[in-house]
Amino acid sequence: MVNAEAISTLQNGLVAEAERLGFSAIGFAPAEDNPVQAARLAQWLEAGRHGTMEWMESRADVRQGPQSMWPDAASVIALGMSYAPSTNPLALEDAPDRARISVYAQGGDYHDTLKKALKALARWLVADARRLGLGEPQLKVFVDTAPVMEKPLGQAAGLGWQGKHTNLVSREHGSWLFLGAIYCTLPFAPDAPHDDRCGSCNACQTACPTDAFPAPYQLDARRCISYLTIEHKGPIPEEFRRAMGNRIYGCDDCLAVCPWNKFADTAARHKAFLPRAELVAPALSDLLALDDAAFRKLFAGSPVKRIGRDRFVRNCLVAAGNSGDAALLPQVEALCHDDDGVVAEAARWALAELERAEI
Repeated sequence: MVNAEAISTLQNGLVAEAERLGFSAIGFAPAEDNPVQAARLAQWLEAGRHGTMEWMESRADVRQGPQSMWPDAASVIALGMSYAPSTNPLALEDAPDRARISVYAQGGDYHDTLKKALKALARWLVADARRLGLGEPQLKVFVDTAPVMEKPLGQAAGLGWQGKHTNLVSREHGSWLFLGAIYCTLPFAPDAPHDDRCGSCNACQTACPTDAFPAPYQLDARRCISYLTIEHKGPIPEEFRRAMGNRIYGCDDCLAVCPWNKFADTAARHKAFLPRAELVAPALSDLLALDDAAFRKLFAGSPVKRIGRDRFVRNCLVAAGNSGDAALLPQVEALCHDDDGVVAEAARWALAELERAEI
């Protein structure tokens, strides 16, 4: 028989320790699988809306819920760290000579920061459980890279709700939370699931430049600029290139227009996610000049680094083609002969667009 008083004491301590470690939100949910979420995932995959993200399909069986991955799990501890921006993420919309990097990627890599904090919280949990006579609980820690459905778990644990843009929305932090989870064999008292508070608002749906939402609460990743600039490895389909504008890594549009962001406390943002000055409004001309070594140096410690120089320059060439800036012509022409075929193709497209703009 588990000592309910000791569990309650541990749970209260976890909330305080999570805050001390820099988490902005914490909640608890049962570890049972959710058949409704599992069915939605299956339908999404069957429709091919995951694009070339084969990893979504290859481990779909364990994405059905916590116990599909780990049958011994009794509870989920859902956690969030704020990266709420202090400036308007759409500010560079009318600055075509500048590149727009998604807010989440302007600071340090969230994978590293969250994983470090989650591991520290897990160590604390085990030590305090032992102190309280609860034995040695088993834990698993997850940040983004594992087959875990963090957003539905966040809603089940009361952190917020999945909005019409399919991301988690918090009443306290808007659309700006990085999510992580700890699966645990202890039966913590669950928090109430969060109610949907989108109402009749469709701001995120109408803001999308590429119409990536076939319906509210549904995303077709194949049309999403975040997917196209980060996950997609080949040439970007021409039908989306002009709509990309100057977005070269990710897209904040559907998040930035959410009315709940007005309640987000920018002071709650973790210091690791403060934007680096050189990534806030970089000049396209500087980014087009990057070779592999310079790319790695500039984006050391950044999530941008994981897409590599070639995919990154491909994105920058699309932005260059959209810029109408004839000053970029020499750089674009030079990249028409790049060793990477995808880069060279993007450069030829950009060159044609810039030449057309001069006429």
